[in-house]
Amino acid sequence: MAKMTLERLEQFNDAWARGDVATLMTFMTDDCIYQASVGPEPGETFSGRAAVEAGFHRMLTFDGDSESRGGRCAVMGDLGIAEWSYVRNEGGRSVETRGCDIFEFVGDRIRRKDAFRKTFIR
Repeated sequence: MAKMTLERLEQFNDAWARGDVATLMTFMTDDCIYQASVGPEPGETFSGRAAVEAGFHRMLTFDGDSESRGGRCAVMGDLGIAEWSYVRNEGGRSVETRGCDIFEFVGDRIRRKDAFRKTFIR
């Protein structure tokens, strides 16, 4: 069985930065779970391909007015992490949102993406 690689995880993150949901979904397992960094739980959980795809669209729309910046990634067997940030102007001030994702892999696909964020206003 194929294994997740750093290069493949970076390709997923590049697709995220482009807002390319169709490509993102090619990385996901059929029983995928997306735990967003915003929502009522805190965060909102999306389970299954259709729900995860809708959740990706919602999150990318939520951060759509921001400049996406990547960060470091690491793959450790069936777990991975990725740092990321978004920067936007709000009322003449710079607002930076930094976050990280914790991934769970099955082979070379993503079963779970669990996102966390913090926001800084300058």
